[in-house]
Amino acid sequence: MDMIFYVDDDTLIVSLSGEIDHHIVPKLRSDIDDEIGLCGTRDLIFDFAGVEFMDSSGIGMVLGRYKKVHATGGRVTIRNAGRLVKQILDMSGVFTLMEYEDTEPET
Repeated sequence: MDMIFYVDDDTLIVSLSGEIDHHIVPKLRSDIDDEIGLCGTRDLIFDFAGVEFMDSSGIGMVLGRYKKVHATGGRVTIRNAGRLVKQILDMSGVFTLMEYEDTEPET
């Protein structure tokens, strides 16, 4: 699992690649929370372009970050999820809380 942080104005962008499962979620959660605190950004974007697999612990991690960001008036957006990851997020109801956007051309 690789994670890269970018800051664009008042938005923290977390670019993820690899697999998101119960083994890596505690580190993701901790690192993202630390970065939110350090940067002081309001909004959060998860870029899932490189994510090949995600289990239910990944959904929990996303929802936990949503709760944290939403509590301070921020927004969370999911971006560039592959077909299977997007389907998992959709079935879990994540897109009723967060926006989804594609910024990469479909292959």
